[in-house]
Amino acid sequence: MSFMYNPFPFHDPKPVNRPELSKKTVESIISGGTPAVVKKFASTLADKARKEGVILALDGYTTAKWDLFIGLLSRECDILGLGFETFDCNALTLKSGKEIDAIIDPLLIWDTKIDPTLLYGKVWHGGYEGLLDVDKIEPFKKDVAAAKAPGKIVAVFGYGCLIPEFRSLYDVKVFFDLTPMNSMLRIRAGEYSNLGKKHPGIINRTIRRCYYCDFENAVQLRKALFASGELDWYVLDNDRQNLQMMPFEAFADICAQLVKYPFRAKPCYLEGVWGGTYMKKQRHLPEKMRNAAWVFDFIPMEVSVLVEAGSEMLDINYCSFVHKEGVNLMGEKCVRKYRGYFPIRFNWDDSYHSTGNMSVQCHSGGKFNVENYNEFGRQDESYYVVITGHEAKTFIGFRDDADIPAFFREIEAADTEHKPCDYMKYVSYEESKPGLQVMLPAGTIHSSGRNQVILEIGSLTIGSYTYKMYDYLRLDFDGKQRPIHTHLGELNVRQDRRYSEIHNPDSPEYIVQKPCLADKGEGWEEYILGENPQVYFSLRRLEFESRCEQDTKGEKFHVLTLVDGDHVRIRSIEHPERFFDLDFMEIACVPADMGKYEIINLCKEPIRVHKTCLRDGYENDPA
Repeated sequence: MSFMYNPFPFHDPKPVNRPELSKKTVESIISGGTPAVVKKFASTLADKARKEGVILALDGYTTAKWDLFIGLLSRECDILGLGFETFDCNALTLKSGKEIDAIIDPLLIWDTKIDPTLLYGKVWHGGYEGLLDVDKIEPFKKDVAAAKAPGKIVAVFGYGCLIPEFRSLYDVKVFFDLTPMNSMLRIRAGEYSNLGKKHPGIINRTIRRCYYCDFENAVQLRKALFASGELDWYVLDNDRQNLQMMPFEAFADICAQLVKYPFRAKPCYLEGVWGGTYMKKQRHLPEKMRNAAWVFDFIPMEVSVLVEAGSEMLDINYCSFVHKEGVNLMGEKCVRKYRGYFPIRFNWDDSYHSTGNMSVQCHSGGKFNVENYNEFGRQDESYYVVITGHEAKTFIGFRDDADIPAFFREIEAADTEHKPCDYMKYVSYEESKPGLQVMLPAGTIHSSGRNQVILEIGSLTIGSYTYKMYDYLRLDFDGKQRPIHTHLGELNVRQDRRYSEIHNPDSPEYIVQKPCLADKGEGWEEYILGENPQVYFSLRRLEFESRCEQDTKGEKFHVLTLVDGDHVRIRSIEHPERFFDLDFMEIACVPADMGKYEIINLCKEPIRVHKTCLRDGYENDPA
């Protein structure tokens, strides 16, 4: 689930990627304000429209809007002496709102005892096709085809108008894309109504419906369109007044060049009731931010990539880049195993000088997610401690002497009777210090304590299935007690993960591990910090003073985080002009196709780089 429910509207300008782009690609980008973009686009259609007519399709990612574009295109047709007609595909082909509700609402959880904030449900896999009124399809196709005539442009617009059923109708196919953050900000601003609805609904319910239906439909269609190569134009719709439009082949070339470099994503920043102050200062975030509880540095479903293209700065949905360059980015085995999704996520949890701990929580595994949510991914996590203050603790597993039934009774009373729970009697903890790595396979009870900043690394989190079991009777920003998922937590928590087991090297539950030397070279060493058959990624640390050489071998991407030191350069050995410079607490991805690369210390102090990659044999893990 997209759990970026309320991103702070700050666009970080720093993480810019500068791949070398051809003059042809750069010059093919149309910009300069939406009126200028539409004027130039209309001129590309004019000759064909005069001779035989043009049927144009405008589709896009959730919250894309075509009204301004269509209005300006109508004006340009008047200027060019062309006729103009529009068809609203959604109004003409979708089932009624009540009929769509009858399909989607039963997939969602409405019992607030199970899901107090109504976050969860089952993913709709029927696509736009499953929401069409079958009796409307043929009349729509006939009417659109009949509207084509010399001297005229016909514009068909709407979510799903480019599904295979309709694709052959069109002469020109255009896709409007935007970043997840901009999409979420539009939803929260009341600028989007769910499919089949005429007006925006309650924000959280609109977002849930988007995740389980609207977003899923848009993502799968976009992925199919990219694979088919049938798109003619690609539009970045992040700013309606300043659209950036390019031939699809130019967008494809930008992605093809970017994947040859180490790169950094554009983060999203979120406030939270337990949020701290460290990342706010480190990243020079706006003073009006209350705190920076979460920094979504590299969560695939939430972030974007900034690409400099001549004088233009392109903000591209990261998943769009993944769809276009999946094999070169992740490796063929990874693409097959995880169905084209980037399978690991990275974010910072900041409780430094905060009001308290994160909630005591756990997550669900693959079987539970498949059966209950129509997902295919499990939710494992890990914490790597980078910054600590006084008395910082990382909570993981139950104490050996924990009376777990008593714990369940206490957290239930906390939720229903507002009685505090003495959680320290039940949950064990580690004294936090920089370099501590803990693994959190699904079902592990855990929490990041106050006064630290941790690098959270998680498995394929298409959904965010976090079950808060205790939250200290804390109030949210709206003054209401934060909801607890005691029912789902009790179903999923692993009661056998106790202190002795998680520290025992001979136990399959060994998830608080000591660093183990895995490899070394001239002037560098690589340590395994956490590796367990239950988790498909491997957590490592590179230690060196001047230079460290690595190799993706064309098979596995590496994700690198500078956790000690000021400034390093990550660059290809074969093509040293392909590099990215990384500062302290920044995260970069090295694509699988890069092969041999080096990390160079650009300062004097010793360097520690956290490295994450897929564990050997991950492709043979159970689904």
